[in-house]
Amino acid sequence: MRKNSDQATTERRPPARKHPAHPPSIEQHNRPVIVFVTLCTAKRKRILARADVVQLLTDAWHASDHWLVGRFIILPDHVHLFCAPGRDDALSVKRWIAFWKSYVSKRWPRAEEQPIWQQDCWDTQLRRGENYGAKWEYVRNNAVRHRLARRAEDWPWQGELNVLEWISD
Repeated sequence: MRKNSDQATTERRPPARKHPAHPPSIEQHNRPVIVFVTLCTAKRKRILARADVVQLLTDAWHASDHWLVGRFIILPDHVHLFCAPGRDDALSVKRWIAFWKSYVSKRWPRAEEQPIWQQDCWDTQLRRGENYGAKWEYVRNNAVRHRLARRAEDWPWQGELNVLEWISD
């Protein structure tokens, strides 16, 4: 009996992931490594969009020199950031994130809000220079889509710690 094309396509799909994959960053000749990261609070608690928390996060990113944070936005229950290796012997993105999540958790100003973070995060290496600008425009408009600000530029909890440049071919 012959299967129709919809059945064949469905059967070839891999099972859905329960946890994000964290492939190692791939260095390519004359191309930077820029990784887009999204991480959420435990149970999506709305505890991040506060001045003291933003300061704590930026302190943690400065303390963890294995990766450099470029553009970032901190929303009430999640963070988006772009990062690039800060050293030749940089830890994996997953280990670097574990370091600064621990740094933040140990210094968190409100004990009743613990635990702070979901166990894992999502990370994707950018493949082309235009992806950095396009992804940034999309994520910085999160505050507008979630009705937290009228315009993306009005959201106070965003910035750029390091300029991550894409070197053209």
